[in-house]
Amino acid sequence: MASNSPRNDPWAEPELTGRAGKKASKAAARQAKKAARSKKERWYKQMASVYKLVAKEQPLIWLWLVLIFCGIEGAGLLIGGFIWQGRLGYMAFLSAPIGALAATMFLARRAEATAYGRIEGQAGAAASALGTIRRGWTIGDEPVAVDPRSMDMVFRAVGRPGIVLIGDGNPNKLRGMLKKEHQRVARVAPGVPVTELTVGRGEGQVPLRKLVRKMRRLKPVLNKTALAEVNRRLQSIGGIRLPVPKGIDPLKARPDRKALRGR
Repeated sequence: MASNSPRNDPWAEPELTGRAGKKASKAAARQAKKAARSKKERWYKQMASVYKLVAKEQPLIWLWLVLIFCGIEGAGLLIGGFIWQGRLGYMAFLSAPIGALAATMFLARRAEATAYGRIEGQAGAAASALGTIRRGWTIGDEPVAVDPRSMDMVFRAVGRPGIVLIGDGNPNKLRGMLKKEHQRVARVAPGVPVTELTVGRGEGQVPLRKLVRKMRRLKPVLNKTALAEVNRRLQSIGGIRLPVPKGIDPLKARPDRKALRGR
């Protein structure tokens, strides 16, 4: 690498060549790797932060974790002591990681439920849940319909089960918004199944934490070619259309020349 300092600069550091240069480059690479590892959070620190998050909402979570671990460990000891005799130590050793894994999975589930519980009922909470879907669905970053007064929103997802419209807000107001959006997508993608879901705790609604699971359980009906064609057609209708005040045509509006001249 060429130095930025002039060649005749007496204060410039001499460039290392040969073996010394190779050693210096290797040392710099080791330091960079070490710095990257130090920045990366260890798994046990992540688990500690998850536990603290859940413990704020559920103080007895530690008891459930202990019961799960001890229950699986006790089952292993019973199998090793009575059913598979002579394998007590082996079963105790084998049950320990299984119990730890089961307790970790339970903690992850409770952490997910706690995170959803904190954002449930807020405007745009459905977008956070939809953001956890990684494969198989095409979901826009912004809603396709919004009521600016009540902040009721409609999101659109496209996957092999067809088109899914997700309403987030007041179910009474969302009914009309979902119907309008249903008609829009039906014009450009006729024959494609359109499923309407409303997030909430009421009758006929889907809880926020079960939204992704509900979408994944929908029956696939489109192949990859048809799915790409549906996505291409839906791009033509775009997303949110901002309302324009009645009686004003921005394309035909004339500027006030007196105001422009400073009068």
